[in-house]
Amino acid sequence: MYFVGVDLAWGERSPTGLAVLDGEGLLVQICAVQSDTEIVETLTPYLKGDCLVAFDAPLIVKNATGNRPAEAALNRDFARFDAGAHPSNTAKPEFRKTPRGARLSAQLGLDLNPRSGRARRAIEVYPHPATVALFRLGRTLRYKNKPGRDREMLRGELMVLMGLIEGLAAAEPPLLLDPPRSGWSLLVEAVETATRKSQLRVVEDQVDAVLCAYLALFATREPGRTTTYGDFDEGYIVTPTLPAGHSPTARVEQVAGPATPVVPAVPSISPALSAVPSISDVSAGEETVLAAVQEYSAQQPVIIDAGARFIALVTAILDEAGINYLSITGRTKTVASFAGKAARRVDGKLLYADPLRDITDQLGVRVITYVLSDVAAVADLLADQVLVKDDRDMGQETASQGRFGYASRHLLIALDAARESQPPYEPLRGRVASVQIRTVLQHAWAEFEHDIRYKGTVPDEHASEFDRRFTLAAGLLELADREFSTIRDRLRTSPADVLESQDDDPRIDPRELAAFLAGQYADAGWSRTDHYTWISGLLLELAITSLEELSEVLRPVNELDLNARMDYRYPPGAVRRLDDALLAAFGDQYVELHGNAHRVPSLRARLTRLLGESSS
Repeated sequence: MYFVGVDLAWGERSPTGLAVLDGEGLLVQICAVQSDTEIVETLTPYLKGDCLVAFDAPLIVKNATGNRPAEAALNRDFARFDAGAHPSNTAKPEFRKTPRGARLSAQLGLDLNPRSGRARRAIEVYPHPATVALFRLGRTLRYKNKPGRDREMLRGELMVLMGLIEGLAAAEPPLLLDPPRSGWSLLVEAVETATRKSQLRVVEDQVDAVLCAYLALFATREPGRTTTYGDFDEGYIVTPTLPAGHSPTARVEQVAGPATPVVPAVPSISPALSAVPSISDVSAGEETVLAAVQEYSAQQPVIIDAGARFIALVTAILDEAGINYLSITGRTKTVASFAGKAARRVDGKLLYADPLRDITDQLGVRVITYVLSDVAAVADLLADQVLVKDDRDMGQETASQGRFGYASRHLLIALDAARESQPPYEPLRGRVASVQIRTVLQHAWAEFEHDIRYKGTVPDEHASEFDRRFTLAAGLLELADREFSTIRDRLRTSPADVLESQDDDPRIDPRELAAFLAGQYADAGWSRTDHYTWISGLLLELAITSLEELSEVLRPVNELDLNARMDYRYPPGAVRRLDDALLAAFGDQYVELHGNAHRVPSLRARLTRLLGESSS
């Protein structure tokens, strides 16, 4: 059985949003069309068998003036939430003849009687009161374009609504949205990047269509929690029942602008979400999940910003230490993913009693290194620079069971005491981030296995064979990782032939510098390629343009035990070792170089450390 949502435009010049859910609540179609022909052609493949189509548009209008009885009854419950229905009557041109929704229903062969029980039916729904009842909103969200509402306000309110819809993954019945880079996720991206109100309008129509499709599913699965205002004779509206005792929040004059500030110290919530009252018709566990999902949805802009800041923090720490890595990326847990995790139960009890606090992977950072030894180096560095609240080596755990398989180092980090007191890190106070550290080969195995096993469909008859092949691949990749580490270790200890640069660039060639430093600091790890280029520019500022000149500068510094003076808690890369040597050799002159303007405070702190050690 399919459940279809139609956010029907008044005429064929405006877009109509369409959405289709399958019997499990999975979104299988979402689009915007214009003409009746396009609507019929798009929906026909899904309406050959049992179906329920929910139209956001009047289907039956017989009254000459004023409200239909259904609208009057609905308004008595929902008008105080700013979610009342507009009047429909035959005095309006669009209802003088058969309403557009009724004409389409006839073309699709759908019965309009909400109580007929027939297999192929259409019903009328209305998103605004539905959102109040479903999400326990204090007032309806203001994502519709009206005078006084600018693009940023509309964007903010629409993002809140989309987050709440994603949270229906934890509802009963659940709504399951599609995988990344398709339908729904592209709508989210479109809202984030919209530059005009008209772009938001196209998305809004499709979001409303998804909500309508869910209302069809809800009405079918939860008839006891559904109210039908009006009747088949005079027109009706089907909506989730307004919870007993639920009351509106005070009306707040909302100025134009985003619903949620981008980086507030204490996240604010859209006025519509400012209260989640006790609801008698849901369990305490469901209330906990619902409240957490609503709060998480309202905080999305702040959480996304915090995620970006954690990525920047980890990147700065690794770059400052000169540790080589392939990439540093991150992600913020989607509302749908958070909702699904928040709703998990073990023996009938919620796994997370306080989801907002207990779900610790809301913010994620992933560091991909080249070789195994760099995984440990990154973990040791983070342990030195930030507060590590948990550290699990998944590869060791797998090996301890005598198996080959998933391998990754998982850290849970928070700000250290020194950074917590600094204003730039204020948005990260009290937050944690999950950091995954793995080699490029470990990452390839993990991503491929996840796509096949968890996102794809493995036939039962092939499951054991696939398990064996994944285990074999994991063993081979572990062997390859070890061989890569051996190759790099051999390169560190082998003398490198240095070729003179043939171009007119006065800087020391970064490749020559890398080879020189491999011999100079044989115990140091490789640094990132762009770091060799960067420090070559600093050498030019110091008028050092050849390896011979650099050797002369480093000769007296080499007599100092900089490792002991700096007391490294991690294995620094070759560029970081040179950086400290130049700092020791040139002091304030090095700090004040143009290329170091972005890191003067940290360099002065390191110089103080060097001078303090040397004077003792």
